Amino acid sequence: MNERQGDEQDRFRDPLVSLYELAAEDIYVVCPRCGHRAVNSPQPNDSRWVASWPRRLTCPGCAYSASWSPRGSEVSSWNGPVDPFFHLPLWLRAQCCGGHTLWAFNRTHLDILSGYIGARLRERGPAPGGMTLVARLPNWLKAANNRDELLRVISRLSASID
Repeated sequence: MNERQGDEQDRFRDPLVSLYELAAEDIYVVCPRCGHRAVNSPQPNDSRWVASWPRRLTCPGCAYSASWSPRGSEVSSWNGPVDPFFHLPLWLRAQCCGGHTLWAFNRTHLDILSGYIGARLRERGPAPGGMTLVARLPNWLKAANNRDELLRVISRLSASID
């Protein structure tokens, strides 16, 4: 492998996605009935705003199902280890790095985190307002001294959805 290829493998470029965009895919949550992995699936409609799409929650383990539709006064939380629609714990979450919680909605989210954390060179994009997922990562997740532990945790979380 030449030096340039090595540089490209150690480089991460911000894909310029937000949590809202990641929610356009399935979100893995803990089933409220049996505690196994359930899937919160978007039901796209005419709206371009993912947060306003109806959702369907299904558990392949116990056949639990539920529906969610946006309500005018409902407030959702988009910054922690809880699903913003059904308010259930995310399946992809783990304690690490001195008591912090690493969490992700889905495989795409884990892949972005893994790429960012594993890279020696991290490039942010020209996104307006700093609203990308990468621009909003907490300092403990960016710290080089947490890299090995974070990558181990991400690998373990990734294995839980294979």
